[in-house]
Amino acid sequence: MISIFVTIRIKEGYADEFSQASFGDAEGSTRDEPGCYRFDILANAEDPNLFHLYEVYEDDAALDAHREAPHYKAWRSSVEHMFDGDIERVAMTTVFPSDDGWRNQKPHILNW
Repeated sequence: MISIFVTIRIKEGYADEFSQASFGDAEGSTRDEPGCYRFDILANAEDPNLFHLYEVYEDDAALDAHREAPHYKAWRSSVEHMFDGDIERVAMTTVFPSDDGWRNQKPHILNW
């Protein structure tokens, strides 16, 4: 499994709008993408304009499919004007849970 940790700074005054707009991408990713096992939206506790996304995918092909998904493209076009600077991404491989552990958790993340 692979994962990414994304940090996005949002312009002042857009935090609530960004958060709400991001739900569709997170929901679409976990619901519609078989290779997406986790998609967390995290608000920084010390900076209301800083968000982090934690995502887990089966492999690079699943991540590429995510970036081509309609919900991702809709999200990107709706929030891009809110970005304050460049997006930061850290690529990782998962250690725990095991690959089977991620796969077994998939049905449970669909209970929003």
